[in-house]
Amino acid sequence: MTTRFSGKVALVTGGAAGIGAATAKAFALEGARVVVSDIDVQGGEGTVAAIAAAGGEAVFIPCDVSDNDAVSALIERSVATWGRLDIAFNNAGVDIEKSKLADGDVETYDRIMDTNVRGVWLCMKHQIPVMLEQGGGAIVNTASVAGLGAAPKMSIYSASKHAVIGLTRSAAVEYAKKGIRVNAVCPAVIDTDMFRRAAAADPRKAEMAVAMHPVGRLGQAEEIAEAVLYLCSDMAGFTTGVALPVDGGSTAV
Repeated sequence: MTTRFSGKVALVTGGAAGIGAATAKAFALEGARVVVSDIDVQGGEGTVAAIAAAGGEAVFIPCDVSDNDAVSALIERSVATWGRLDIAFNNAGVDIEKSKLADGDVETYDRIMDTNVRGVWLCMKHQIPVMLEQGGGAIVNTASVAGLGAAPKMSIYSASKHAVIGLTRSAAVEYAKKGIRVNAVCPAVIDTDMFRRAAAADPRKAEMAVAMHPVGRLGQAEEIAEAVLYLCSDMAGFTTGVALPVDGGSTAV
């Protein structure tokens, strides 16, 4: 175990699986005390158990990030547990829709926007005052390569991730002189359980997903985690307002 984040407290939403779980484990391995949050209690507790088994420190606090009172309670409990909040990885989100814009429905729009946009906004709304009181902090939000351009048959999801980047850049400028850095990561297709389930249902889409990356493979959750840790570290002290593609070259084409 290394100590890049020794003495720091990191909050990871959407920490039950995939990118969130990998990032929570990575923070703990680097010495941070971690708050893992998710609506999936079993998965979140599993992440905490894995961190403990590796010698790290973590607690699980359930939260629906689209619920203002729940997010407020999450931040209060995080600070009450560890005494501070230095890092926040606002990663909780929901998956894409698979229809053209005019074929979409209001329920899908609300579900995606409530979690992906309202959730990120609420998290930062409640995290930033704590960081201001402490004199600084680092926030990373999960966007997507779908937030950097067009995304046919997933326009709502794409719009939500464009919005995350807008929130990220605006907050970064607003709090730059207060010692709070705010950045976003923009993954392409990552090899998670969610992707594997989709690939099992339609192997052709799995082949297409691999082909969209010039490196010829899918990304790994641990690779996104490393990007998040970099953005939260002192090595990125002059970096704020960035939407960082971690995408196997897909946005370079």
